[in-house]
Amino acid sequence: MPPSVGLISLATASPAHELIQDEVRDIVVEEFRERFPLVERLATVFDNAGVRRRQAVRPIEWYLQPRSLPERSATYLEGALELFSQAAEKALAGAGLGGADVDIIVTASTTGVATPSLEARAMNRLGFRPDAARVPLFGVGCAGGATGLALAARLAAAQPGATVLFVTVELCTLAFRNDVVNATDIVATALFGDGAAACVLRTGDSGFLQVAGFAEHTWPDSLDIMGWRMDDLGLGVVLSQSVPSFVQKMLRPAMQAMLQAQGLAMEDIDRFICHPGGAKVIEALEGALDLGQGALDVEREILAEHGNMSAPTVLFILDRMRQKGLPRRSALSALGPGFTASTVTLLAA
Repeated sequence: MPPSVGLISLATASPAHELIQDEVRDIVVEEFRERFPLVERLATVFDNAGVRRRQAVRPIEWYLQPRSLPERSATYLEGALELFSQAAEKALAGAGLGGADVDIIVTASTTGVATPSLEARAMNRLGFRPDAARVPLFGVGCAGGATGLALAARLAAAQPGATVLFVTVELCTLAFRNDVVNATDIVATALFGDGAAACVLRTGDSGFLQVAGFAEHTWPDSLDIMGWRMDDLGLGVVLSQSVPSFVQKMLRPAMQAMLQAQGLAMEDIDRFICHPGGAKVIEALEGALDLGQGALDVEREILAEHGNMSAPTVLFILDRMRQKGLPRRSALSALGPGFTASTVTLLAA
């Protein structure tokens, strides 16, 4: 792909309800102490997750009541549409554009099912044209921020002059379950938050970054590492304890291969911008990529302030890094269900 796709603007959005980590820990312990005595010992995960606070589409009390699949679905449609609209409006305004200027809309979301998809539901509010192309992505999970950005860049490159809007929104908190609880659920409850991010891309416009390349790597026989399970009450978390060790062992050769396909080596990257699955995953990323302990400082900041929001998280990090100053060449990377690594190589304008 020619390095002519410009990232014109980037914006994020968070819901109004704040979840303070210490308060959530105490509430979870009290809620599950009798049914799941192991919760008191597992409560240390709240202290070690690297999260201080998160945002959610509903107050904590909402999640403590039994919720049916229709209730969760209705909450997803309402909350995701609102965050989609907020992030998209901010990104379009940042580019000096309106909804009618958008030719292609790419949407990534895996924490709920919307048919019609979110961009169709937002058409009247945002003023999208009837002939705008809609490209919804589902099932890419935490990798969605990188995968969706790469797809948006591909579409912009394929249609020079087209304005492409990419929006990713995830409501991870809706997977909180109080009907059946296990250790994985407790870990997820300590990590996940809600959020959205959006950006505008176009060829022939330098923007603040150029998308110079992209790549993916999916490991065989790794379907059980990460994902969702579905039952009568909604989504439940599939999250293997082996993620940090898998990253430590397997990521570097995959990253080398993805960069080599673009004519690059590891040392050509000035900064890896990584999706922070959790504190242990950040440490594994630093080890696998030979970055040195503490190198992924912005990743730790965003994790502490917003939790793991799945796909939008890596774009929150990119936005924070833009404010601080971006290096010449960076590689934005995220891991998700598949098990897949997705990367986008970026050049500062």
